[in-house]
Amino acid sequence: MAKTKPQLPTTLLLLLFLLLTTTITTTAFSFSRSYSQYKTLFSLSHSLLTRVSNLRASRGDISGSNRAKLIAQKLERGLGFGLWGLSWSVGWDYAVNYAWSNFDYRELYGAVSEMNELLRFLGELTRSGSEAGRATWIAGNYKNVLRVSQSVLRRLVKVFHQSGPLKETVQIVQREVVEGDLLSDCLELGGNDLKGLVQIVKDLASQFSSSSSSSTSQDDYNSDL
Repeated sequence: MAKTKPQLPTTLLLLLFLLLTTTITTTAFSFSRSYSQYKTLFSLSHSLLTRVSNLRASRGDISGSNRAKLIAQKLERGLGFGLWGLSWSVGWDYAVNYAWSNFDYRELYGAVSEMNELLRFLGELTRSGSEAGRATWIAGNYKNVLRVSQSVLRRLVKVFHQSGPLKETVQIVQREVVEGDLLSDCLELGGNDLKGLVQIVKDLASQFSSSSSSSTSQDDYNSDL
């Protein structure tokens, strides 16, 4: 009677599949718990980009207006029930591309720190009151706000370096800031919506960094055993 060889490769593949499924499910559940944050993020982004589109159109910048309008329309499709699918997509992106690979949490820490600096700037802008006061503040602080914003985006591009919705989103914003003066337009509109957006992104990034820090601490502990 022939001996049955143990199916070791099949067993290993099954274990790997179970581990991957567990990671994806846990990550996706974490993203689902942040549903209200994503809903507010999409709503504010849609509102702000619609206003940016109208502002650019009023200046005769039809091309820039259409770019902002296109992004706003994509965000509009993500509101409501479509947001669950987008949240799952982002959770899947993180689980597959970052949870099992080298996640650059140091750059993420730096981005969170700089977002705090950006929030302080935006707080000053929103307290400036009148339109003339905002114009004076922007004239004196725009270069610093732009510098910090570009640094945050550069860090996030390094963090989310794999193809997927996270990388795509960061690159779209980065391109509009560098080539389309998106930051300038947002500041001209008052800064309240932008401040709200930065706060939510910072909170979500803090969740990423906390998760990465815990994983790294556990890896360091295991390596010392």
